[in-house]
Amino acid sequence: MTETTPVRARFCPSPTGTPHVGLIRTALFNWAFARHHGGTLVFRIEDTDAARDSQESYEQLLDGLRWLGLDWDEGPEAGGEYGPYRQSERRDIYADVAAKLLAAGELYEAFSTNEEVEARRKAAGQDPKLGYDNFDRDLTEEQREAFRAEGRKPVLRLRMPDEDLGWTDLVRGDISFPAGTIPDPVLVRNNGEPLYTLTNPVDDALMRITHVLRGEDLLPSTPRQIALYAALRRIGVTDFTPEFGHLPSVLGDGNKKLSKRDPSSNLFNYRDRGFIKEGLLNYLSLLGWSIADDHDIFSVDELVAAFDISKVSANPARFDLKKAESINGTHVRALAPEDFVTRVVPYLVTAGVLPAEPSDELLTKLRAIAPLVQERVTVLSEAAPMLGFLFVDEENFAPEPDAASKNLGADAEPVLQAAISALEALPSWETSAIEEALKAALVDGLGLKPRKAFGPVRVGITGRTVSPPLYESMELLGREVSLGRLRRALPGN
Repeated sequence: MTETTPVRARFCPSPTGTPHVGLIRTALFNWAFARHHGGTLVFRIEDTDAARDSQESYEQLLDGLRWLGLDWDEGPEAGGEYGPYRQSERRDIYADVAAKLLAAGELYEAFSTNEEVEARRKAAGQDPKLGYDNFDRDLTEEQREAFRAEGRKPVLRLRMPDEDLGWTDLVRGDISFPAGTIPDPVLVRNNGEPLYTLTNPVDDALMRITHVLRGEDLLPSTPRQIALYAALRRIGVTDFTPEFGHLPSVLGDGNKKLSKRDPSSNLFNYRDRGFIKEGLLNYLSLLGWSIADDHDIFSVDELVAAFDISKVSANPARFDLKKAESINGTHVRALAPEDFVTRVVPYLVTAGVLPAEPSDELLTKLRAIAPLVQERVTVLSEAAPMLGFLFVDEENFAPEPDAASKNLGADAEPVLQAAISALEALPSWETSAIEEALKAALVDGLGLKPRKAFGPVRVGITGRTVSPPLYESMELLGREVSLGRLRRALPGN
């Protein structure tokens, strides 16, 4: 591989469970790296674990990547010259490569059981946790035949080199493992099933992957993969070893790695809450990387233009939900008004604020109020409780109990009566006129501070203490509905 070799990165998840944010962060970094260098992103599915892999998880992976706009150049649905791109469809390829490695002496048959390895370690005064002792490396053919006669079936192990193994990590710099510290790994089970230690490097080699960017939890397996690459080069399967970069872990609460089982790691929880792809991608890219000091808000195009793998931190990154929401809110506010309306409608439908197919009249009303709501939400689902008052049938409208108990008690009666009297006298029902009348009646007339003056009116009109701007909301509701709500809010009604 030379400096002019076209970049080929890959994203190769296992289809187990729902996509989690740590996995998507890895996909994002590979995508941004490939796009920055004008290279190719390969999407490969590592689905050889029949007990854990599922079609549902596979489809969720596709759904999540499509939602976020993380496209791929080769892989499922895209095709490509190095397919198939699902490992379950590549078993003949692995068997063929394993046979060539075995014939060349790069792999060897190992018959030792775990119990035998442990017994030998103990007899030698060694810690059994050291693992396999490379005992079967130099078995004679007679010894192997004797084991077969006992009914034993061998695993295939890679013969590790008797030298230090190291590489210059794209994120962590120079890393080295001393000779003799890594036992010969199993590449093929005794039932012929290939393991990750074989399939992953073989696929990367055959698909001409130039850069492997993956989680730091996989770093301990890298020396074995480098040794296997050397063997694959010797038998002519590939002619180069990719560069490796190990990305920092994503931590949740309590300095623990964010696990798949943690609800806060589920990608779709963020979509359901109303994160938009621009906001979530912006935040995920900050989990281990930054575009510049004091510059946290940027577009996907800016991310691609600036992405530099050498600027990725080796330190763990903490998932901060409040910061994610804040960044998402900034992107929500930056949407064009019509785009905001289009994106928020599904959340209003899900919450029952709008019918499944909103009428033109309802959409017109939504467009009128949407810019005011857009300024106040961090995620799209927050719009539903804010807007419910505007679309509910009057017979079903009722203030929230907690808001009513705090704002619509006996002492609210003078405020509501004064507001009703002032509003009834208005010659025109417009935002500016409503504001002027209410301020004159409640602040000037009753001598109340704005919070005390408008709390009962806001709850009477919207049913909540937090809502879009009051005067604009009243104009949209209309004179008859607004006055009707204020009258019903009077104590005793």
